[in-house]
Amino acid sequence: MKKVWIDEECIACGACVDLCPDVFELDGDLATLVEGADLSLDDEIVEAAEECPVEAIHYEE
Repeated sequence: MKKVWIDEECIACGACVDLCPDVFELDGDLATLVEGADLSLDDEIVEAAEECPVEAIHYEE
């Protein structure tokens, strides 16, 4: 992935963290990217984006 971002619609449900803890973490009321995250985990990032209940995770390939 070239870029991954999380919109403010995030509800901090933790689904992305469960699916891809090397890239996503919870920080209060929002999920955030782990500093220095390995964005080459394409399949896991796509799965996390697809499973996000509010479609807050976006990526650019």
